Amino acid sequence: MKSATTSRGGSRISDLPIALDSSIRNQSARVHAALRSAIVEGRLQAGLQLPSSRSLAEQLGVRRNAIVAAYEHLASDGLLDARHGAGTYVAKDLPMPVGEASPVELSFAPPRRRAFALGHTFVEDDILRRLGGYLRHHVLTAGAEEIGYGDPRGSARLRAEIAQHLAVHRGVRCDPECIMIVSGTQHALRLCVEALLARGDAIWMENPGYYATQATLRTAGLKLVPVAVDDEGIDVAAGLCMKVKARAAYVTPSHQFPTGVTMSMRRRIALIDWARANESWIIEDDYDSEYRFAGPPLTALAGIGGERVIYVGTFTKILFAGLRLAYMVLPPEIAARVIAIRATLDRFPPRFMQDAVADLLADGSLARHTRRMRGRYREARDAVVATLREAAGDALQLYGPVQGLHLVASLPGGLSRDDAVRIRASANVDAKLLSETRLTAAGPEGFILGYSGHPLGELREAARRLGQAAREAVGKQPRPRPRPKR
Repeated sequence: MKSATTSRGGSRISDLPIALDSSIRNQSARVHAALRSAIVEGRLQAGLQLPSSRSLAEQLGVRRNAIVAAYEHLASDGLLDARHGAGTYVAKDLPMPVGEASPVELSFAPPRRRAFALGHTFVEDDILRRLGGYLRHHVLTAGAEEIGYGDPRGSARLRAEIAQHLAVHRGVRCDPECIMIVSGTQHALRLCVEALLARGDAIWMENPGYYATQATLRTAGLKLVPVAVDDEGIDVAAGLCMKVKARAAYVTPSHQFPTGVTMSMRRRIALIDWARANESWIIEDDYDSEYRFAGPPLTALAGIGGERVIYVGTFTKILFAGLRLAYMVLPPEIAARVIAIRATLDRFPPRFMQDAVADLLADGSLARHTRRMRGRYREARDAVVATLREAAGDALQLYGPVQGLHLVASLPGGLSRDDAVRIRASANVDAKLLSETRLTAAGPEGFILGYSGHPLGELREAARRLGQAAREAVGKQPRPRPRPKR
C-alpha cells in the first residue's frame, strides 16, 4: 500500500491509501472493493477529491477503464459523487466508519464422540454409496417439479414409502397426504406449537423426559407439567390429579426416554381417553422404535387413537443425524393448519435427498441396513452391561433395555448429583445424568449411556472406568452405625 500525499488545499489526495486484493480476478471489481473498504472504514474522508482515472490507474498498475468502471459503480452505491467537469469526490453523507472487527466467540461446539455420548450411529459404506447414487440420479434427471418450490409437505414419493412402512411395521394406517417431511423431531414440535398451541399453554411432559424436547417447549413459551413415569410409562392418573388444563402431552410410549420402559396398553387407552375428553393433542415421539432386540416392533400409539395423536418419526437413528430428515403424521383435522404454518416458516423442504431416501426404502436396502445395525447395537449393549457389572459390582444398578440405543445405570441412594458429576469426570465419558432429564429435583441419580456409534473396544474400556469410579465413590460413603443392643 502506497502512502497518502495530500495537496496544499488539504482536500485532494494524490496516492490513495489502498491495496488491491489479488484474489479478485476482475480488475474493476478489485479496484471497487479496495475503494469501498477505504471509504466505509473512514480512511478516505467525506468530500475528499479522488485522483483522475488516469492517475489512479498509473498508481495501481491497472487499466484506466477499470478505474472508470469502479468509479461509476461506487457512484451508483452512493459512496462517490461525480461532478461533471470538476472531478470525483467521496460522498458527503457516509455511514459511520466501521471499526476493526473483534473475534466472535460462540458457545456452540459440535457434539463430542467420547464413549456413551447419545445420538451417534454407524453408517455402512454400501448404504452411503447407494444413497449417493440415487441422489446423483435425481439431480441429473430433475424436471420442473423437482427444481421448483414443490409441496410444503415434502416429496410425494417419500411420503408414500413412509405410509407403507408405518402400516407394515408400526400399525399406523395413514394417508400420505397427511404426512409431512421435516428436518428433525424438534422441527416437528415447533410446527405443532405454532399451529395448535399458544404461549403459556400447559403441556404434559414425561418426568424424567427427553431433555431436547424440554428445551424446545420452554423456548416456545409453554408451561411444562411434569407427569411421573413408572414401569408402565407416563402415569395418566397422576397427571389428572394435578388438575391442570393441558392442551397437549408429549410422550415416548414405545421406548420412554430415558427409562426405556414401554407404555402399557391400559396407560395408552387412559391417555387417549384423556385427550378425547379434553380435546387435547398427544405428540408421540417414536423414539428408537426401529431397534427392538426381542420380538417385532410394537404398535404405535397412533395406531390406536390416531385422531388425537400426532406421530413423529425420524431417519436420524436409522442412518445419521446429518441427513436432517424426519416426518410426522398429522390427524386430517389439523393437516391443513400445520401445512399453512409450514409454508410461512421455512417454506418448502429440499427435494432431492428425500427422493433418494425413498429409493432406499423402496429397494429394501434401508431395511437390510437396519437389521444389520440392530445386531451390532445389541452386541454393544451386551458388552457394556457385562463390563459394568464386573467393574461396578453393586455400585450401579443396570437396566438393560429390550430396545433402543441407550441404557440407564443408577447409583445407590445417598449419592448426589455432585457425586455423579465427579464419577463421570473421573471416567472421562460423555454420559448424560438422570437429573439432567428431570423437571423436578427428587429421584435417584445415575447415568444414561449411549452405546450406538462407538467402537466396541472403546465402550468396554469406558464401562470399566465408569464402573471403577462408581465403586470407589460408593466405597467412600460413610456406613450407618449399628443400633446399640438394649
